[in-house]
Amino acid sequence: MDEGMLREAGLTDGESRVYLALLELGASTTGPIVEKSGVSRSIIYQLLEKLAKKGLVSHIVKEKTKHFQASEPSRIRDYLEAEEKKFAESKRKVEEMLPKLAALSQSAKPSEATIYIGFKGMVTAHEHTYAKLKPGEEYFYMGIPHDQPKHVLAYFARDHRRREKAGIRCRLLFNHKTPLFVLRDRNSTKGCEARHMPVDIDTPAWFMGYKDTVFICFPQSNSVSVEIVNQDIAHSFRAYFEEYWKRSKKVK
Repeated sequence: MDEGMLREAGLTDGESRVYLALLELGASTTGPIVEKSGVSRSIIYQLLEKLAKKGLVSHIVKEKTKHFQASEPSRIRDYLEAEEKKFAESKRKVEEMLPKLAALSQSAKPSEATIYIGFKGMVTAHEHTYAKLKPGEEYFYMGIPHDQPKHVLAYFARDHRRREKAGIRCRLLFNHKTPLFVLRDRNSTKGCEARHMPVDIDTPAWFMGYKDTVFICFPQSNSVSVEIVNQDIAHSFRAYFEEYWKRSKKVK
């Protein structure tokens, strides 16, 4: 018999060789089994015990010596059927556990931080909002600079039209020096409300947030942006934003 067929049935290489040896030998002590199968003498009892647990080997004691014998080959089918039942039961239990495991995975999710360089990197991080936000959900920006380059202004002007079609909402707090026409342009799109910061402060960075994500940008000549995925950190930044938002005024 091909040992490979027995291995496909779930037996190890050593178990297959010992079982085949016993089929040919009949009832036998360990010496002839080791010689016939070619397995190490140090593991013969271990292999015989595993085969016995699978119902493929039994033994009797003659004159205080164990004699082992292979069960009839039909027992292999019985063994496979039993394994199939175990597998089906294990699969059922795993299916029941999956929702709990998924919830546990989310609650234990570690923080993630990614650094982006340049304008394209900033765009990449901002584009993540479309992957994570559903219609009706929002993101917020705070400290948006008043002297943004033309290509940055043009990108966000186009993006707000896209955001509007996606049904995503946003609230924006611009630097107090930002021209009114910029805020009015943003407010002309559905789901957006732009205001000036309620404090007279110039910051070297602006940040945005949504769900479990915070995105901080340092708009220099070669800008550096940092995206942090952490629920607690995102909650903290939103708290600061909400406080400034309450103190800000609507644009007329």
